[in-house]
Amino acid sequence: MMRAGARQYVVARPLYSEEAFAEEHKTASRRRKTMLDHIKQNLRCDSKRAKNAALSLLPVIGWMKIYRVREWLLSDVVSGVSTGLVAVLQGLAYCLLASLPPWYGLFTAFFPVIIYFFLGTSRHISVGPFPVLCLMIGSVVTRLVPDEGPAANITAFEDLTRDAQRVLVASSVTFLVGVMQLAMGILQVGFVVMYLSDTLVSGFTTAAAIHILVSQLKFVLGLQVSGLSGPLSLIYTLEIIFNQITSSNVCDVVISLVIMLVVFAVKELNDRFKSKLPVPIPIEVIMTVIACGISYAFDFKTRYGIEVVGYIPKGYEAPVAPNMQIIQESAMEAFPMAIVGFAVAFSVAKVYSIKHDYTIDGNQELMAFGVSNIFGASFKAFAASTSLSRTAVQESTGGKTQVAGLLSAIIVMIVTLAVGFLLQPLPKSVLGAVIIINLKGMLMQLRDVPYLWRRDKPDCVVWVLTCVASVLLGLDLGLAVGLGVELISVVLRVQFPRCSVLANIKGTDIYKDRKDCVSTYEPEGVTIFRIPSPIFFANMDFFRNKLLEALGFNPLRVLKKRNKALRKIRKLLEKGDLRWTSNGFLNTSCGPINESEDESNMEDLDQPIDFKDFPGCIEWNSQLPANITVPKVDIHSLVLDFSAVSFLDISALKGLKMLLKELIRVEVEIYIAVCDSYILEKLHNCCFFDDEIQPSMFFLTLHDAILHILEKHPESAAKKSDCEKIMTTVTVHHPGSFRIREKNAPGPETKF
Repeated sequence: MMRAGARQYVVARPLYSEEAFAEEHKTASRRRKTMLDHIKQNLRCDSKRAKNAALSLLPVIGWMKIYRVREWLLSDVVSGVSTGLVAVLQGLAYCLLASLPPWYGLFTAFFPVIIYFFLGTSRHISVGPFPVLCLMIGSVVTRLVPDEGPAANITAFEDLTRDAQRVLVASSVTFLVGVMQLAMGILQVGFVVMYLSDTLVSGFTTAAAIHILVSQLKFVLGLQVSGLSGPLSLIYTLEIIFNQITSSNVCDVVISLVIMLVVFAVKELNDRFKSKLPVPIPIEVIMTVIACGISYAFDFKTRYGIEVVGYIPKGYEAPVAPNMQIIQESAMEAFPMAIVGFAVAFSVAKVYSIKHDYTIDGNQELMAFGVSNIFGASFKAFAASTSLSRTAVQESTGGKTQVAGLLSAIIVMIVTLAVGFLLQPLPKSVLGAVIIINLKGMLMQLRDVPYLWRRDKPDCVVWVLTCVASVLLGLDLGLAVGLGVELISVVLRVQFPRCSVLANIKGTDIYKDRKDCVSTYEPEGVTIFRIPSPIFFANMDFFRNKLLEALGFNPLRVLKKRNKALRKIRKLLEKGDLRWTSNGFLNTSCGPINESEDESNMEDLDQPIDFKDFPGCIEWNSQLPANITVPKVDIHSLVLDFSAVSFLDISALKGLKMLLKELIRVEVEIYIAVCDSYILEKLHNCCFFDDEIQPSMFFLTLHDAILHILEKHPESAAKKSDCEKIMTTVTVHHPGSFRIREKNAPGPETKF
């Protein structure tokens, strides 16, 4: 029944196979570009191409040309000052994760920002230290220069203090990260970030948050814990902390708890009243200033033994060259850093670009971060990406362009050159508390697990295994494990897709899974099979097994049984025990006919049935003479829905051809519908068609194939109900707003 008021369309057109459609509707001829054409096009240079290259390499030129000074400048100034204050605090705090002296975090919040201003395509992200990246840098630093024991055997470490050795390690690793990112950008491989799904990144960052939380416990509790790296380092660190828990500094614990409670409460207020607040309350900065003042007034370092930031030198240090020995030692760890740093920054940039309606270029972002890290490493900064919280501050306070980022770098520069000494009495427990409270967003991702389990179990497995591997094995190995699990899940989904048998929705040209719908119609003797994935070497056997399961018989087995039966019947005819009449076989033997046990020439049993020199054609589904039995084949037509098949490889072509031949040889007609033109072209080029497999089996739509079958086998649609089971004619009704290309089109009804 059609619902009242439903809009209808009715189309009257010929029944189309692919061949018929191609004959009636000529396709446009086009010349496909060769590899030489692509090379010529890429090497061609003119004024327009040079201008576009300059704009792509220096995006600042493009957005500065449209900069609205009166509308945007004040917002950028407010945003830059607010972001700069947060960047100073996070630079000092995140430097603890990298196991470096705190003031080097100010270098990371300055130098990369300057380069990104000119080369970056995002107008809103705040470039600088990112906690996960800092922790990955710190794992390399503590491995080569541990807290206790000798440093690695590197020539450049001679005559350097422990802090100087660590700075050299961090800058060398950052230089290598920058080179990798720049190389990937030049080679146009920004697409690599697409292999890091949101699920994988969520599990990875949650594990990183756990690592960061554990690494900051020693500052919050006021303990002396050596930095560890490698697999199970988190477990060993927790063991050391629990063994020393009774030695915790009570003053550090109290300060940390107060800071975390106040910051958490104010952040909740910021989130609740963000629509009413012109600028979020910079509570971290306020609490840092208060803690600095109290620590200075009461001399926390001397009276309570609290570890403070200490001496912060004014100005910047001389550039340093990367050390090749360190680069060789850390090459395997630098690559995941380059991927993670870019992936996080690109993901955040993409969110804000969609929100504010502009485009970003992944390859240019890679080059921007690559040059930023190379430049920053030369001035002893460590690897930079973007901080989610800092970017949120820059955008929410009205930042319109990277002018806000440039002003935030100027604020950091002022602190570095002039007022850094004011932060010397700041307790490190305050920085640890600020880091921990900012982990809330990443730790709350644990709530994704129940949701993923209900909605998509493979994604849930990727999340859990990535998180567990990153926690136990370390972030670099954990990322590799997560990526491997993710790729395996994709392969398994493609290798074992959900195949289905389709049925017609009564009175329409729509076909759905027969298990999902009630009012369906299946023509007798017809099976419609759909595979919703590409067919390639890994899933060809799965496709074959699922198809045979849907058909209910194995064509090769049926063919062998029929050939054996035919040979027996021929022998009985030769002996005179059987005689062919117009009504079928007649038994001329007086007694029962015994089956012959002669099984010679078994290799011919899977060949096409040969009725040459045979008096008639055998009806295989009827009763055969001499107690001969063969499996029955209840279908006469098979329709394969190829609408979701995006490609076929050579192995699949061979397997598909063999399968179709087996079905054709047991008298099953094959029809393939909705096949992509690229696949059809490939089938022709690969000599897929022969005397048995013809191009005429390909049809434009499923409905065309079914109508063709019903015309050829009218008995399949003999039993019809009151309503039409298969729609054969449709007309399009439109209210007049439908656009018609032909001239003199009819009024309310159009037939195609």
